[in-house]
Parts: sequence; structure tokens; C-alpha cells
Amino acid sequence: MVDSLLDWLVRLPPLPTYLVLIGLSGLENIFPPVPADVAVALGAFLAQRGEVSAPLLGVLCWAANVATAALTYALGRTWGDEFFEHGWGRRLVPPEALAALHEAYARHGVLGIFVSRFLPGVRAAVPPFAGVVGMSPLRALAPAALASGIWYAGLITAGAALGLSWDGVRRLIDRTSEALGLLGVIAALAFGLWVYSRVRAARR
Repeated sequence: MVDSLLDWLVRLPPLPTYLVLIGLSGLENIFPPVPADVAVALGAFLAQRGEVSAPLLGVLCWAANVATAALTYALGRTWGDEFFEHGWGRRLVPPEALAALHEAYARHGVLGIFVSRFLPGVRAAVPPFAGVVGMSPLRALAPAALASGIWYAGLITAGAALGLSWDGVRRLIDRTSEALGLLGVIAALAFGLWVYSRVRAARR
């Protein structure tokens, strides 16, 4: 799939290329399976071919990603309490679990958001719940933006350093994503067990 995307992008003029990669970067926070990391690496690879500007693409993809993270945060802050107080939302996240989330974000929210933005599969869920628990926009979005900026700068730098070797870029992204994905699974399991223990304690 990624190789097909690359073949398609190579044939596009610069402006549509920017738009497609920016769109993929923004969609990650709404539909996590979208390969935003690969999109940025693709941009760095295409920059070495003279197709696009790597720094400009990195900034635009970062801005799109932060914007949709802010959107999910705003939705969580506006509608989250109402959603989780009734019906299906209440069954999905019981009041005791929601109270545990409030406690976790109050204690470690800023650091947790910063670290989670490096973890595939986890990072998309963190901003909306930051809104649900009522974190301020500055405390919720500043660490998310900083972490995303560091991550995207690293991807652009790595992609540029590997030059025209797309196989090298792919191997780097695959290995990094596998390692961070494993850390994300471990972190999610640990956090889930902690929430479960808090829920059990509260119900007793």
C-alpha cells in the first residue's frame, strides 16, 4: 500500500503532494490507522528528489496534526461529560473509571500527553480525554504540539539523511514504529490495569 502511495505521489505536481501528505497527517488524530508517520517520511524522501521542500512539508504536516489534536480536545471538552454520563458512553467508561482518569490527568497529565504523542495507537486517544477531564488548553495542547514537533523533525531529518534510499527510510520507520508500538501497548495495558484497580477500590 505504501509503495503504491509513493508511486502515485511521485507522479503528482508539488501542490497536490503537499495537500495529500498534510491531509494524512491531520487524519491520524481522527482515524489512528492512517499512516501519518509514513506520510512525513515520504515527504522527506520526495524532498531529496526535488519534488517538495522538506522543512516546509514538516511544518505544514505538524500544523495539521496539532490542529486535529486540538479539534478532538475541543470535542472532548465540549461534549465529553454529557456523552459519558448517559447510555452507551456510561457503559463504555463507568463513572469510577472516569474519576480515575480525572485523577491520572491531574497528577501526570502534561508529562503523559508529551510521552504519549510518541506512541502509535495511543497518541490519538489522549487529547480528547484531556478535554473530557477538563485540562486547560495550554496544559493539554502545548505538550502535544511540542512532542509532535520533535517527532516530525526527527522523521524529516532521518528521511533527508537517508537520501534517495526509500528502502532505508522504510526500514527505519518500520523498526521505530514497532518499538514504539510495543511501548504503547505496554503503557496502555499498565494504565488500564491501574484504572481497573481504582474502579474496584471505588466500588468497594
